[in-house]
Amino acid sequence: MKRLSRVFSSSPKTVSARPEPAAIAPERPKQVVEGRSIDEGRPLRVVVIGAGISGILSCIRFRQRIPNIEICVYDKNPDIGGTWFENRYPGCACDIPAHTYQATFEPNKEWSTFYASAPEIHKYWKHVAEKYGCMKYIKLKQQVNSATWDEKSSKWKLEIKDLDSGSSYTDEGNIVIQGTGSLNNWKWPDIPGLNDFKGKLLHSARWDEEYDYSNQRVAVIGNGSSGIQIVPGILPKVTHIDHYMRSRTWVSPTFAREHIEKHGNGKDNFTFSAEDIEEFKNNHEAYQKFRKGVELELQSIHGATLNGHPMQLGAHDAFVENMKRRLANKPELIEDLIPAFPPACRRLTPGPGYLEALTDEKVDIIKSDIIKIDEKGIVTADGQHRAVDAIVCATGFDTTCTPRFAIRGRDGVLLSERWKETPETYIAVATDGFPNYFISLGPNAALGEGNLLLLIEKELDYFTMCVEKMQRDNIRAMAPRKEAVLKFRRYCDEYFKGTVFGGKCRSWYKGGTEDGRIVALWPGSSLHAQKVFAQPRWEDYEYEYVNDNPFGWIGDGWTENEKNDKIHVNYLDDNQVDFPPANLK
Repeated sequence: MKRLSRVFSSSPKTVSARPEPAAIAPERPKQVVEGRSIDEGRPLRVVVIGAGISGILSCIRFRQRIPNIEICVYDKNPDIGGTWFENRYPGCACDIPAHTYQATFEPNKEWSTFYASAPEIHKYWKHVAEKYGCMKYIKLKQQVNSATWDEKSSKWKLEIKDLDSGSSYTDEGNIVIQGTGSLNNWKWPDIPGLNDFKGKLLHSARWDEEYDYSNQRVAVIGNGSSGIQIVPGILPKVTHIDHYMRSRTWVSPTFAREHIEKHGNGKDNFTFSAEDIEEFKNNHEAYQKFRKGVELELQSIHGATLNGHPMQLGAHDAFVENMKRRLANKPELIEDLIPAFPPACRRLTPGPGYLEALTDEKVDIIKSDIIKIDEKGIVTADGQHRAVDAIVCATGFDTTCTPRFAIRGRDGVLLSERWKETPETYIAVATDGFPNYFISLGPNAALGEGNLLLLIEKELDYFTMCVEKMQRDNIRAMAPRKEAVLKFRRYCDEYFKGTVFGGKCRSWYKGGTEDGRIVALWPGSSLHAQKVFAQPRWEDYEYEYVNDNPFGWIGDGWTENEKNDKIHVNYLDDNQVDFPPANLK
């Protein structure tokens, strides 16, 4: 028996498999019935700025989930990896367990250490990018100088500089994703005479790997996360370290200590043995037990960030006990290091080897303020001049959240002007007046505790859902409503009143101030963020449609499979039918 479609088709060879909409319904107004199938994937171009973790994950997820998508990733560096390419100072490592600092879909069972080094992390993300075919979509040594929203075309116009040739060119995209992160714009400290120094001047974010600091006297300025890693990193080779601390800081106990003691080579040795790695590779159940155990502990400390919570009240004593244990060789140092503010007010790092390094005879802790730097060394407020061969500035980044290049939204408004008073976003990923613009790890997206990689992945999932909606509903421009942005700002400000982050400590969470607005952190746990990004609230956005036709999403009455004569009825397959239980009440 012939299929009815063949009976009704007098000449299959001459009838178009994709009839023109006019031939189907010529009398219907074009502005109501669009010439597209309801499930046609409108071609869209996504431009990602930055080939770090966010750029790599974008390249994978958009190609995986969105049909008819074109993606291009620009990065100013000669290699991918973002912060893990740029930061190569001695001791540079992840400050959370490596087995939680990886893509959920690409577990690495061969991490050599519990806190993986920067080169090992960079190698891992190179592997991910190459395995999933990202490199042909990534353009290196291409610096984005500006991105401007064009209202007429509903596209972003970008100006890009080729750093090899020095020439500039333009590009455009329907959607722009900024994946540069919030800690990528490093800066020298504002110290008089810094450039008068005749020795070697280094910054943690621009380390000269060819410099040999063996047998040198070195000053390390700063005791944030970079300084905490650099001091033990260079100690074995130098003759002396002057460690300048502007403020006291907490050094946290090691995460998942019981797992380290079980798998590590000794109580405080954070390396994995060859036997451990082999077991992980050959016994997936054992690996999953270890990985999930570490993840569970990392995700179980949110209470320590909330004022008055039992976990927060117990954190002080636990931190003091840990620091005393690690400073046992010089117990008198504890009084110089314990802060008045609560743990987690500043970014926490376990800093393997740091406290132990401070007890070494080669290290002097200097708390007097730096007045100036001259040709030979550093002068402090107590009148001391300390000569050194090298000065290491572990002084961080521009933490204002303002992009390092010009981003112009509607009516030519610069994002830097829009955020001049304070950066405002809608749930950390978008802002009003800047359509089709999404930010990974933007303002209020970092974490004071929990799993940052999980948050990045969930943000990218959210972006793909937004672009999928644009494609499905024939949307040419979407941006959060201004009232939604203001409500999120108010929510953040109210939430942080009850947290330790509002304590009197100088922190990049507050733009490098002691008592400023908290602009860096997510207002909740990373598991909380996971729930927020799982289901977009479309009502918090405003939309503009292709051909200004809000009902264009419904198409022309056809589906793609019908037009292409690929009709199937697999919706009747058992695995696609939603069978209710027989005892439904």
